[in-house]
Amino acid sequence: MDDFNIEDVDLGSEDETPPEESSNRTFLLVAGIIGGILVLSMIFVAVYAMVFVPKSKSQRSTQVAEINAQNTDVAHASMLTAAANAWTATPRNTQPPNTPTPSKTPVLAPTDTPVIQEATADPRTATVAALLTLQAGGVTGTPIPTELPNTGFMDDVGVSGLLAMAGALIVIALLARRLRAVNR
Repeated sequence: MDDFNIEDVDLGSEDETPPEESSNRTFLLVAGIIGGILVLSMIFVAVYAMVFVPKSKSQRSTQVAEINAQNTDVAHASMLTAAANAWTATPRNTQPPNTPTPSKTPVLAPTDTPVIQEATADPRTATVAALLTLQAGGVTGTPIPTELPNTGFMDDVGVSGLLAMAGALIVIALLARRLRAVNR
């Protein structure tokens, strides 16, 4: 029972050279695509730096000027409010104190009849009323931040997300090496 005949097996000749490697067109294609993406990204960064950054700087400086003007208005209004609070009304018609003077003629005693004085429109009163109306309306200064803002990649994803992405990249690298080794 000899099912296996060693003479039928072709071991190949020892003179044959291994086949030449073909040009790696896939590698060159991928390298060209990555190079093109790199060049395009550099062009987009240059356009962004030359077009959009100056616009945002001018908008930011305009916003700063508007905030400074508003702060100046608030400070001026506060100064006028403080001046209005310090102002005290003085009577316009002052009468001498009611002291009895000796005289030979009889003098009638003063009565408790109120004297009606005509109200005069004082421009300072209108200014104070307007400032008090603004103050009651909620005109306040610029708030000052007391804590750091919650912006950025780490605030959104966190440590666990960062570790998960790092693990995914390691798995991708290992799979790429494995696939490259299988294709050889």
